Amino acid sequence: MVWIGKAVGGVLGFVVGGPIGSALGVLLGHQFDRGADQLSSGEGIRFGSSRIQQVFFEVSFSVMGHIAKADGRVSEGEVRAARRIMHGMKLSPAEVKISIDHFTLGKGADYPLAERLTQLRGLLRNRTDLVRTFVEIQMQVLIAAGTIERAKRELLWQVARDLGMGRVELAQIEALVRAQHYRVQSGGKATVSMEQAYRVLGLEPDASDKEVKTAYRRLMNHHHPDKLVARGLPESMTSVAEEKTHEIRAAYERIKAQRDFK
Repeated sequence: MVWIGKAVGGVLGFVVGGPIGSALGVLLGHQFDRGADQLSSGEGIRFGSSRIQQVFFEVSFSVMGHIAKADGRVSEGEVRAARRIMHGMKLSPAEVKISIDHFTLGKGADYPLAERLTQLRGLLRNRTDLVRTFVEIQMQVLIAAGTIERAKRELLWQVARDLGMGRVELAQIEALVRAQHYRVQSGGKATVSMEQAYRVLGLEPDASDKEVKTAYRRLMNHHHPDKLVARGLPESMTSVAEEKTHEIRAAYERIKAQRDFK
């Protein structure tokens, strides 16, 4: 599959906020090519020359399905969220089937979660920014579907841990995604609270001004679209990063205004 434009950013925006979120995601388009990678259906998608793109896509959908089935059943909200992803990407019927196949594969009790995560982590190596993007996608779908049940939260933690992420960063990601979801659901009118602002930056309210500035710069650097693409992220995923930089900047400006520092 060759991902051109910003399909997934628009898709995730659609998942969390419907048409408004999709517009915010700036869906520019995508292109799928038939290739040699085969599923049981006999259909395949070419991912160009990037193995990272292929595995990132496949594991994103299959892990999405695996987490959805963590409590024994896939909710209607999760089905809608998955289908909105496919709808937002404007997939052909054959391509939708392939995406559903990966999602369905992930739902199976025999899905080799640890093996696939090990494969993904090996490809990403020390690209912690791409790992963060992967976990953000999973979190975004769960929050869009509604309440995160305990079993799904625990499985998401397992996924994050197996990819080398700690609980503090996972909690920070949840705060960031919830802030985005809240803003999109309000039509862009909601403002981040002070509590949310500190959570988004991964800080406590008693953090120093220097710590606030350092956290802000670090997060903005991690989500810089050009740097992510240079490290192997498909261009279509850059809108995910762009949306996150909006929330990070909003959190920083909220704290900055309260503390009155430059």
